[in-house]
Amino acid sequence: MSIFNFASMDKTQMLIMIAAKVFVLLCVLPVHEYAHALVATKLGDKTAKLSGRLTLLPFAHLDLWGSIMILLCGIGYAKPVPVNPNNFKNPKKGMAITALAGPVSNLIMAFVFLIFVNALSAFGASLYASNRLLYTIIYYFLYFAANINATLAVFNLLPVPPLDGSRIFWAILPDKYYFKVMQYERYIMIAMFVLLLTGVLSVPISFLSGWALKGLNYVASLPFKFFA
Repeated sequence: MSIFNFASMDKTQMLIMIAAKVFVLLCVLPVHEYAHALVATKLGDKTAKLSGRLTLLPFAHLDLWGSIMILLCGIGYAKPVPVNPNNFKNPKKGMAITALAGPVSNLIMAFVFLIFVNALSAFGASLYASNRLLYTIIYYFLYFAANINATLAVFNLLPVPPLDGSRIFWAILPDKYYFKVMQYERYIMIAMFVLLLTGVLSVPISFLSGWALKGLNYVASLPFKFFA
């Protein structure tokens, strides 16, 4: 079960959503990983740069299973950016900031897509009148891209390896407890896959990403209220 309600979609919407997922794989995930690499480099750790991860080229970042999860469930991950916390002045703080950079980049991208959604709603009347299909394709593509970005931000903040939340978790948890949890990393990952594929995680992730999307959309819509 996906976080998206397939039963409520027609064929056009489903095709647009699939196109949006491919777009996310090739264009959005690379930005997410680039944000990690850029922030780590700025904070003094060049590990990601030397590993070829300070790039927007998608195939430097894509993970097979994480990509399959994006296509099947609408949420997934890329290959973790290599980071050496010993190169930071404050290892835990540096790791937390580096980890946060990815989800923040997703929220920024979601916000940008929502600005275009609201601009289309405000100024797209002539396009809607002349070519309703084209209007629908553009609108739903932008909306699905924003939705997936918000969902990825929420999903990646889960304190589960290899997600960003696990690195933030390390910054606030005493080392002895964190490394004890990390001993079960493989089992935690398997459990997460099962929960995703069975839809158990769909409800909480949908709830949180829905609120994030609603908040971002409220701010993105403000400049266009004058044209309502």
